[in-house]
Amino acid sequence: MSIKNLLVELFIEELPPKSLKKLGESFAEVLSTSLKTQGLTLFDTLVTGFATPRRLAVHIEGVFAQAADKTVSQKLMPLKVGLDEQGNATPALLKKLASLGADASVVPELKVVMEGKAEALYFESVVAGVKLHTGLQLALNEAIGKLPIARVMTYPDPNADGWKTVNFVRPAHSLVALHGVKIIPVSALGLVAGNTTQGHRFESAVANIILENADSYIHQLETEGAVIASFSQRRADIVRQLNLAAGKLGLKPVHDDALLDEVSGLVERPNVLVGTFESEYLAVPAECLILTMKANQKYFPLLDASGKLTNKFLIVSNISPVDASLVIEGNERVVRPRLADAKFFFDQDRKKPLDARVLGLSRVVYHNKLGTQGERVERVQTLARGIGQLLAGDGLALQADQAALLAKADLLTDMVGEFPELQGIMGRYYAQHDGICDEVAYAIEDHYKPRFAGDELPRNLVGVCVALADKLETLVGMFGIGQIPTGDRDPFALRRHALGVIRMMMEHPLNLSELIARAFASFPQGLLNNAHADVETFVFERLGGMMREQGFTANQVDAVLALRPQCLSEIPMRLDAVRAFAALPESSALAAANKRVGNILKKVAGEVSLNVDVGLLPEAAELALYQSLAQIVPRADAAFASGDYTVSLQVLAALREPVDAFFDGVMVNAEDPTLRENRLSLLARLHQAMNRVADLSRLAS
Repeated sequence: MSIKNLLVELFIEELPPKSLKKLGESFAEVLSTSLKTQGLTLFDTLVTGFATPRRLAVHIEGVFAQAADKTVSQKLMPLKVGLDEQGNATPALLKKLASLGADASVVPELKVVMEGKAEALYFESVVAGVKLHTGLQLALNEAIGKLPIARVMTYPDPNADGWKTVNFVRPAHSLVALHGVKIIPVSALGLVAGNTTQGHRFESAVANIILENADSYIHQLETEGAVIASFSQRRADIVRQLNLAAGKLGLKPVHDDALLDEVSGLVERPNVLVGTFESEYLAVPAECLILTMKANQKYFPLLDASGKLTNKFLIVSNISPVDASLVIEGNERVVRPRLADAKFFFDQDRKKPLDARVLGLSRVVYHNKLGTQGERVERVQTLARGIGQLLAGDGLALQADQAALLAKADLLTDMVGEFPELQGIMGRYYAQHDGICDEVAYAIEDHYKPRFAGDELPRNLVGVCVALADKLETLVGMFGIGQIPTGDRDPFALRRHALGVIRMMMEHPLNLSELIARAFASFPQGLLNNAHADVETFVFERLGGMMREQGFTANQVDAVLALRPQCLSEIPMRLDAVRAFAALPESSALAAANKRVGNILKKVAGEVSLNVDVGLLPEAAELALYQSLAQIVPRADAAFASGDYTVSLQVLAALREPVDAFFDGVMVNAEDPTLRENRLSLLARLHQAMNRVADLSRLAS
């Protein structure tokens, strides 16, 4: 059976640079997976994807010209239906066989399989393996159909009379499909496969590159076409050139993975050049200059050894002229107006103090059901002031109130209007310009933190107060009007807000339920539905996921969160204690006993008293359990009160023997109601003692 390497390439007009990496990965993965599923590749075949601004391609090693034949077993019908008493085929069986292309001659070869209490007839046949051109056509259609394209273009079919159109991300111009040296006759997007592609738009040595075979693709594109086909290699070359150019100047480039991916999607053969702008623009905050260079021009700003922005930047060009001065001058000429705009915005914004913009927020709609940004600011102020009072008293409450009042004011500045990504950051600069203390100024910037997983927390307590208030107000407001995340949809980033609340509360001794109640109280009465429990559950669900990601087992997390501890800062310590307890030899038996006790108590109507009458403990085992509780529980409670949850649980491990003896020798549901109630009270005391740190029954397998 012929086995060779396969190359498939779609040559397309310039693809969206931000999507190129995902497009290339998807094309290679879906096409190769489809071929593997059809049996056309080796099990451990090597797949290499390629993506440049003008092509998507994949090279697959070890591809068969035809898949191996395979035996297919198909159920026909119950034995009693297919064969009569003499063992002859019934008309129903013959009709079924005929539909499969078989006749009565195969009846003796049918298999009889016992299924439950009845026997069934199965027909086994050999199906010829799919040929490569058929399987590749199917795989190519699937790979194109599953590309993560946000928006398609409609353009005329290149091989039609002008009335037929094609829908794709960009117009496609050629298709390559080579199995070794052989062209596989597949088609897509109105194109028929061949062995010809094109190189760099400006620097290719030849107009058309005729590929020698599937394995010559990388070499021919590089030598004849001046193209680095691999996205990852092109990206690595950009990083190498950036570091080399910056190193020669004694500087370092701003690192940005998203920008690197985007620039890798813009060039086919990168050439890094150094540009310069006037030093006067360095008076503008570095964040503004960096953002405009990165977002608008795709440049890499350069920093000095201390991390300060310089007036030099790196350009990743798609051409490599002998004299690059014109390219550099052109880029410098383009960036200059951008920097001038940033300087103008910065100068104009500072002419008006930040607090003078607060009233304008009352004219900015936040949400049609929740009012304006001005109303929202008042709610965040109230909540931030209360959190500050809880954490450190009047001084912090006053600063939190001021920071919350000014936190959204920069939304009305020209700079943030041009660059929304700078909200908070510009508020801090303008607050400092107005003479506001750094604690409040930095809180204005930090109240958006953490913006994403792994982002830093606010750098001071004022920032924590405002950030917590801002996120809780958002959570409560959206839940209160029914805007709850569903599936992958989370338009208001409520999951991210919940994780931010969790991370900050883990650092500070605050009560979650109390903060949620305060947040609801900050809204006008009747505006929101009562969704307190829903918000709390949502936060605990996010918390459970976070703790599992940190290495705690599902049982351990469930055991702790089942008690809904409202002080989230205690949860890591509780989890550590449960993990240590689970490692003890007594833990399994105690967890099972705790589960049993819980089940017994659930069946009791009404509340069980914790008062145990020692005179009504006739059995030695129940008296021993009572005495053990009297000795052990005070020690466990003392450790719990001091915050040493690990010791609290480890002390309880000594209850294993008396608990086991109790269940072995004592009938809880005694006929005498007085005895029964007393024993239930003993179990209730045991249950209470064992479940202060966590619900240990959740550890039972």
